[in-house]
Amino acid sequence: MFNKKNTLDKELQKAESETISSIIDTSMSISGEISFKGKTRLDGTVQGNITGEHLILSQSGKIIGDIRVSSFICQGSIQGDIEARLVTARKGCIIHGKMTAGSLTVEPGATIDGEIKASIPDNKQPAISATEKKQSESKSA
Repeated sequence: MFNKKNTLDKELQKAESETISSIIDTSMSISGEISFKGKTRLDGTVQGNITGEHLILSQSGKIIGDIRVSSFICQGSIQGDIEARLVTARKGCIIHGKMTAGSLTVEPGATIDGEIKASIPDNKQPAISATEKKQSESKSA
């Protein structure tokens, strides 16, 4: 339990200390898939899926698509599913969609409309016994 908290704390510190390497300006509108490394701030509009490390969606930013990142700070509007280890929904943000997060912080004034699910780290997946596996295989046959 404490190990998971320490891992999330380290991830949060890394996300906060890293400098922004890419900015999508308010005058930009992108249609298509985006993949990035490092920290990106999105002030414009993206229609498409986004994958990367640390994403900040500013107040003027808008996303129509799914997000898969390590950390996500939302101040703008998103319509799509979110999968991240750390999610922070700031005051004024609007999130419509399914959210899977290892850690979720919601400030007063944030709007979330959808399903929220706590993720299980890969190394904490429940083990399936050999008996359960055989029963599962025989049912599908």
